[in-house]
Amino acid sequence: MGVKTSLVTGANGFLGCHVVRALIARGDRVRALARENADISALRGIDCDIVRGDVRDLDSLRIATRSCDEVYHVAADYRLWVVDHAPMYAINVDGTRNVIAAAREAGVARIVHTSTVGALGIPHGAPGREDHSRERPMRWSVPTNDRSSSPSASPKTRRAVGAPVVIVNPSTPIGPLDYKPTPTGRMIVDFLSRRMPAYLDTGLEPRRR
Repeated sequence: MGVKTSLVTGANGFLGCHVVRALIARGDRVRALARENADISALRGIDCDIVRGDVRDLDSLRIATRSCDEVYHVAADYRLWVVDHAPMYAINVDGTRNVIAAAREAGVARIVHTSTVGALGIPHGAPGREDHSRERPMRWSVPTNDRSSSPSASPKTRRAVGAPVVIVNPSTPIGPLDYKPTPTGRMIVDFLSRRMPAYLDTGLEPRRR
């Protein structure tokens, strides 16, 4: 089998840049999708093809997915709380739909979608599993809980999208190259800088990159 060509959406982001590195280490030829004028510092010195596009723009995705073997959809509007969730919905739900549509048209063999632990139901006092779903979506995770338009962890939903989708639900990833930082990275920075006066005992489990 020859070298695979893999597209990574959100490749310049914290998770995305690590996915790019992992795929290159595996021997893939990687296309790194980033929006026009986006900061690509996290990809500096990495041997990948930077392609400009936006998950809200289906035509740009059609170009990016052309001749790809796999698509790793990591792009997301990651904020812990928003007043107006429409922009987040446009990226996380409509954008996911666009990525799947473009990948299907291109005949991509596998799509890996990065969702969130917020899409899972977490039983009180017990770990959540992929077959646990929320009855009511949390506002900050609305885009990943709209079962009619965004892939969830259920096999039924996987079949419904009509594409070979693998879904991962990361919790609180932390580690190097979190340049912005992400909202969860900001919590650690604020705590260490003594700008956070208190902390809560939550149910999230950090995953170090």
